[in-house]
Parts: sequence; C-alpha cells; structure tokens
Amino acid sequence: MAKVNHFGENSKNIQSKPLKNILTQASEHSNLDYRVVPHSLFSEFDINLFKAGKHYKLYEKFGSHLMTLNGVEGTYFAVWAPSAKTVSVIGDFNFWIEGEHQLNVRWDESGIWEGFIPNVGKGTTYKYKIQSHHNDIKTEKADPYARRCEHPPKTASVVWEADHDWKDAKWMEKRKKHNALDAPYSVYEVHLGSWKRKVEENKFLTYTELADELVAYVKEMNFTHVELMPVMEYPYDPSWGYQLVGYFAPTARFGTPEEFKLLVDKLHQNDIGIILDWVPSHFPEDAHGLGFFDGTCLYEHPDKRKGYHPDWKSLIFNYGRNEVKSFLISNAVFWLDQYHADGLRVDAVASMLFLDYSRNEGEWEPNQFGGRENLEAIAFMREMNEAVYSMFPDVQTIAEESTSFPMVSRPASIGGLGFGMKWMMGWMHDTLQYFAKEPIYRKHHQNDLTFSMTYAFTENFMLPLSHDEVVYGKHSILGRMPGDEWQRFANLRLLYSYMFTHPGTNLLFQGAEFGQSGEWNFQQSLDWHLLEYDVHKGVQNVIKDLNKLYKTEPALHEKQFTADGFEWIDYNDAENSVLVHIRKGKKPENDLIVACNMTPIPRENYRIGLPSEGTLQEIFNSDLKEYAGTNDFVNKKVSSDATEWQFRNHSAEINIPPLGMVVLKYV
Repeated sequence: MAKVNHFGENSKNIQSKPLKNILTQASEHSNLDYRVVPHSLFSEFDINLFKAGKHYKLYEKFGSHLMTLNGVEGTYFAVWAPSAKTVSVIGDFNFWIEGEHQLNVRWDESGIWEGFIPNVGKGTTYKYKIQSHHNDIKTEKADPYARRCEHPPKTASVVWEADHDWKDAKWMEKRKKHNALDAPYSVYEVHLGSWKRKVEENKFLTYTELADELVAYVKEMNFTHVELMPVMEYPYDPSWGYQLVGYFAPTARFGTPEEFKLLVDKLHQNDIGIILDWVPSHFPEDAHGLGFFDGTCLYEHPDKRKGYHPDWKSLIFNYGRNEVKSFLISNAVFWLDQYHADGLRVDAVASMLFLDYSRNEGEWEPNQFGGRENLEAIAFMREMNEAVYSMFPDVQTIAEESTSFPMVSRPASIGGLGFGMKWMMGWMHDTLQYFAKEPIYRKHHQNDLTFSMTYAFTENFMLPLSHDEVVYGKHSILGRMPGDEWQRFANLRLLYSYMFTHPGTNLLFQGAEFGQSGEWNFQQSLDWHLLEYDVHKGVQNVIKDLNKLYKTEPALHEKQFTADGFEWIDYNDAENSVLVHIRKGKKPENDLIVACNMTPIPRENYRIGLPSEGTLQEIFNSDLKEYAGTNDFVNKKVSSDATEWQFRNHSAEINIPPLGMVVLKYV
C-alpha cells in the first residue's frame, strides 16, 4: 500500500529496500526521520470502519504496540490527528527531542499518523508532539490508547503489554447465569484509594494486596459483585477518578496492568463479578489529555454549548463524530475483552441525554426538532449498548440516570437506550428523606415509601446507596438516622432490610455496610476500628445475612424486575407506620411475607392478611441479638386462621419488632 511519508522523493525506493538497509542508512544519515520505518496495522477495511464509526476494537490498531518487523524488535505507533502538520514521538529514548522520530501520515485522509520505531521496548515512556495546521499550534499529548501511564503527577504514556495467565475460565463459562436479570445482583461499590490503607505509612493497598484483602472481605460479606469507581488513569485525586486521561490504562496508583488483571482474576475465582465505572460523558482539560488534541476540537464538540460542562469544568465528547464514537465504543469493549469485566456502570447519563443539562436559558441550542434531547448522544448510547451486548451477551451495562427519560433499560431495537439496568434515584431520594424523619412524623409520609411501587417495573431498577450520598455535607447513611444511639442503629438495619426486600437489585457504598459514622473521605481509610463495637458489628452482620437471604431465596431475585413478583398485603396502615407485602418467585412455595415497622413501638400480635392458609416460619428478623437488636420480638412458627383480614380469607398474628422488619416463609 502506498503511503505519504517523510522520506521525500525516494520514499518508494526506500519502502522496497530491506528493513536492515533502511536502519543502516538511518544511522549514517543526518536526517533522523529515517529512524521511523513505514509500517501499518490498518487494513482498508479498518479505515472504512473507523470513518463510519463502526470499528469497535481500535485498541488493536491505535496506540503503541510491541512487535518484531523483519527481525528487528521495536514499537509501532499510531495516533489520530487529522489537523496535524507533523507528529513526532518524543520520549526517554530520544531525550524528548521533537522531530527526531516523525510519524508518517496515511494517504487515505483518515488523519492517522503511524510508523515503526526500532529498538523502542517495553517500559519506554513517550508522548506525541503535534504541530497543527491550525495557526501552527503545538501540543504535547499522552497517547489516547496507551495501555499504561506514568504514576501521577507524571503524565507520559508507557509502551506496555499486560501479559496474564487467566485462571477464571469456570467463571467466564457460567457468568451468564450470575449476570442474568433473574439472578441475585448485590453490589459493593469501592473506591480503591480509600477502602483500606496501610495506616502507619498512609499508603494505598496495591492491586496485589487488594486481590487478597478485598476479595476475601467481599466473599465473607456475601456480595455478588464489586463495582470499582473509575480505575482508568486520572490526573487529579479529588476527582475520584471521574476526570479521565488514560482511557485504556488502569491507574498506576495501585500497580501495573498485570496486577489489576490479577485482582479481576481473583474476584472471578471466588465467584464475584466486577463492574467498572465508565465515563463517556466528559473529560478534563489537562494539557496532556484529549482536549484540543491536534490544535483543534478533535474529541470534544466545538460548540461550547454542547462541548463544555459548566458544573465540572470539563469537555464533552462530540458524539456526532464517527471517529469519536469508535473511540468510545472501543474503550467500552476493551475493558470487557482485555480485562474480563462483567459490566460497565455508565456515569452521568442524564448529562448526556439533555442539551439543557445544568444550563440556563440561552446557553443551549434545541435539536433539529426543537427539543432538548441530545439526539447524537442518544444514538451513541444505543449503538454502544448494542455493540456491547452483541459481543458480550453475558455482561450488564448500568445507567446512572436521574431523570424520567423513558425506556433507559429497554432494548434499542424497540426505542430504548439498551442498558441492562438503571439506578433508581427516585427511590434513593425518597427513602433517605423518609428515614431521616423522626418516627413520630412518619405516619404523614408513608407515601414516600409506597410511591416507588407505582413505577418500580417501568425499568430494570438497581437501588443505590452510593458514594454520592455520603459526601459534601450529606452525612454518612448512619449520620442521617434520627434518635438516640439504639434508634439510629435500628433505623439503619431497618433501612437496609427494607432495601434488600424491595424489588430490584442493590448497591451499597463501602463503609455503609458497617455503619461508618463520618462522611466518606477519599484521602483516608474507612474507619475499620468501629467494628470493635457491637452496634457496628451488628450492622455488618445484617448486611452479611441480607446478602445471603437475597441469594438463597428465589422470591427475592427471580422476578425482581416484573410486577408479578410483588404484591401489597397492606400499605394503608400509616397510623402505625407498618408496611406488609409479598415477594414472589417462579414457584408459589417460595413466596415470602415481608413486614416493616417504621416506629420504635413494637407491634405485637399484629394481624396481617395472608395469600393462603398454612404455617409460616420466620427466616429473617432485623432485631436479633447478633445484630445488636433487642431479640425480644421473635416469631416462632405462625399458623394462619380463617379470620378474614385485609380482603383476604386467611390471616395470622405476628410480632414486628420496633424499627424492625421480619420475613416469613410458608413451611
């Protein structure tokens, strides 16, 4: 294939010569450009797919790739910079001198610059020095496709291949069952930098140490999945990882890419899935990042009304540009393919959906139909989800989406966005608001809890109590609970019990599972010493047992997204702040009766209607001694009688503990 390059008039002759001759010539010639050898990993088909926005494995072509060309070892580089006049690879191998290793621009107007540089090996640090046709602007950029980055605050890319001998074949074969919509899906959200630290040195745990400690803890707590806040390389710690620069590189803060693969592998070997936070909504303006990449708005939308986030002071991807679409979808695919991730939680979907998101009147432009929807972003999300599910039908994509936009978790083929699940932000807001009220006032706000059932099955909802709820003065989850110490902890146990028996999947942020007292601080470890106290240990035991209950009782997960998996027994007893409902599985014998008492007054001999006659056994009680409860209101076997109650032919009297919940099952 002919190429436009920097070899001058004799370029065709040079391309036809043996590589070793070229290298000899390069060493003898004063023009150091000869060091870059013409080579390409792109076929014509690759280029057509890239231009059409349909190439979903660009990471196999772009970036730096170790290879041997005609017996000579080195690295192939490829970067997209259509407005560039020249592109040089600069690095420690050439003392960061511009112009010594200029890449060749392809002849096909793809805007791709590429070339093979001999003797550049694994571990070499580098960047791209780009001179633009636009006012001769020069930029110095990290490689958008780099597989490894330097440890922040250093900003260079690193030539790397992450070799790993995967041992998770059993998990990969059966994960479709673990990730199915009718399977238990209980997620532990983790920020790797603050989950646990070496206290004496105040150092992060490494990926290798996390592969031991985090995996063992999650397994002990019976969570089914871990969700990691962004692990892709980011320059600024206070962004928590949501301002990405190295989209294809696990952050160097905790170790190497191989060591991150080890962490994933260990999770899978212990039957724990891993979800990665993914941020296709915006990126930072750091000089070495994607912004103004080749002296023009390449990755970001050139119109500030569509290309700049006033809230986060960051840039917004140009979803209408095919090459950008290919970049983002390839990135989603990369983590599922190369790192065996079981799903992606997509950040800030609402900000992508709406042109007027966080903008005042006059600061946004309507779409072609006069509406506020970002049609290009919507098309991108549908295409991303279709690509992911076609290539990895056994994973889940989860939308963090806070509006009433319809059909977020419905297939793109019928007009949905194509996500597997959506965060139930309305439930989270209403529930936390309710539990923050003193119990005496709750009878006036019963609707805050029951309202979620009016829309619970319009989407595949995940119930989140995430990191966003324990920062910026919101207090910890425990810190929101009213009353004295006993009431606060009983309230917390009740909140979690109610959450795990509500339809949908669940997510808890680190620390919430043992009643972290203070707000989350990304700069320090969780307060693990609190587990020395019975009340905190009790909360941890509740979560451990709720996870076990959720996993072992089919009624809690088999129909968690369908209306026929839930039925009210009574939601009208606001005076006593009691709620009673049925959770149903595929077999009637697995049905569960759930009763919640939202006040500190015990409800003894409280009559509830039953779907059928029979004997019930208590299988969960949030007030047990091992949870630091009173242990005074336990139900032994409960037999129904023929008393008509709550429009049902059978009923029974049960005990519901103060600020507590019980779950009963037919024997």
